[in-house]
Amino acid sequence: MSPLNANVSIRKLEQLPVQIRALEAQAVAEGFRFLTRLITEWEDGSNRFDRPGECFLGMFCDGQLIAVGGLSCDLVAGSGVGRLRRVYVERTYRGRQAGRALVVQLLENAAVHFHKVRLSTDTSEAAAFYLRCGFEQVADDTATHVKILKNG
Repeated sequence: MSPLNANVSIRKLEQLPVQIRALEAQAVAEGFRFLTRLITEWEDGSNRFDRPGECFLGMFCDGQLIAVGGLSCDLVAGSGVGRLRRVYVERTYRGRQAGRALVVQLLENAAVHFHKVRLSTDTSEAAAFYLRCGFEQVADDTATHVKILKNG
């Protein structure tokens, strides 16, 4: 597959773009419900990635939303720990460094506020992707992967 073109931008989302519904439909067709949960939690105000250190990013190519991902405080692990959540890349952009670019940006944001980042995934493809992004697999009931950002 060809790499991403120069018309790609990643920006913090203060509100969900209408295009999130197209990504949600694609995710649901693949058997993933986490974008549906994202939209529900955003709309009811229970999670808008707006606590200190948190952010929700969208990746756009030629103005089209192609990927999303969030960074939140990991409420289970305690202070100084972030959690990657709701990372999803549109099918046609997988294998073209879109996901990696998004995760790199999320980790750069995380490094300002957190000393490590955790996540949970239940697919072998995502697990392999996060290993390629520098995460380590962990045996934990509340996370499958962790990345140490700095000693804390």
